[in-house]
Amino acid sequence: MPDWLDFDQLAEWVSGEWWSYLVIFAIAAIDAFFPLVPSETLVVIGGSLAGSGDLSLLLVILAGAAGAILGDNISYGIGTLVGERTVKRWFSSEKAHKRLDWAERTLDERGAYIILLARFIPGGRTAVTFSAGYVHTFTWRRFIVYDIVAGLLWATYAAMLGYLFGKTFEEHPVWGIFVALGIALTLGLVVEVVRHVRKRRAATV
Repeated sequence: MPDWLDFDQLAEWVSGEWWSYLVIFAIAAIDAFFPLVPSETLVVIGGSLAGSGDLSLLLVILAGAAGAILGDNISYGIGTLVGERTVKRWFSSEKAHKRLDWAERTLDERGAYIILLARFIPGGRTAVTFSAGYVHTFTWRRFIVYDIVAGLLWATYAAMLGYLFGKTFEEHPVWGIFVALGIALTLGLVVEVVRHVRKRRAATV
C-alpha cells in the first residue's frame, strides 16, 4: 500500500456516511484492474461499521460486489482490446509474467474454478481477468456469469468478516477490524500456498 494511503486514511473514507458506499464501490472497481489498495480492507471496515449500525450490511456487500464486477470487466475489456503482447508489455516483471502464464493455462483447464479462486488473491485476480480478455476461447458471456458469482461471494465474505467481528468487539471496534483483516489476509495467503503446492505437484507428474 502506498505511503500516502495508510489504514487511518482508509478508515476515515469509510466513516458511516452515505458516501461510504461510493468509496467502497470505487476502490473495489479500481483495485480489480489497477491494484492500488487492498479493496478487502474497505469492505471489511464497511462490514464492521454495519455491525455497529452505522452502515447497511446489504448495501456494503452490493457496493463491494458491484465495484469488483465492474473492475473485473474493465480488465477483461482491456485484455480483449489490446491483446496479449501489450498486456505483457505493461506487466513486464518476471513475477507478473508468471502470474499471467499461470492464468492462461488455468483458464483453459478450469475457467470457472480459477475465476472464483482468483477473486480472493490480490494481484492474481488482475492477471486472470486481463488474461480472460485475450484468451479467445473464454467468451465474455461465460466470463460474466462466473464473475458475478465470484464478486458476490468475495464481497459477502469480506463484509461478513467485518460484521461478525465488529459485533464481537463492539466495545473495541478497531480490534474487530484488525482481527477480520488478519483472517482475510490469512485466507489469501493460504489460497496462494495451495496454488503453489498444486503447481509443483503438477510439474513433477
